[in-house]
Amino acid sequence: MAQKQRTPSQYQRNALAPSLIAAAILFLAPALITAGWAPLVQFVAAIFALIIAWFAFQARHWWWIPVFVAVAVLWNPVAPFPFTGPVWTAAQPAAAVVFLAAGATIRIVRK
Repeated sequence: MAQKQRTPSQYQRNALAPSLIAAAILFLAPALITAGWAPLVQFVAAIFALIIAWFAFQARHWWWIPVFVAVAVLWNPVAPFPFTGPVWTAAQPAAAVVFLAAGATIRIVRK
């Protein structure tokens, strides 16, 4: 029986794995923040936002760069904003959806 030759993908999604990790943390953020893990959430969101902004720059998806710079500033752990309440709690999963959307759409042509 002859094996079917697999055709490699034409595209490479470098931002997918970091966006999945950041989205997982941000979906769990309301529970993590109440447990005292707010700095972890802030570090993960800010660092992965900058990583994904870099992948967007490399892929020439310029529209994602200001979005993730804003996420990095808002979730900045070095000089954090004193956000609390239901708006900040709702912002965590909203940012997770933004990470997932970027991870799914940022791609480059494989060489």
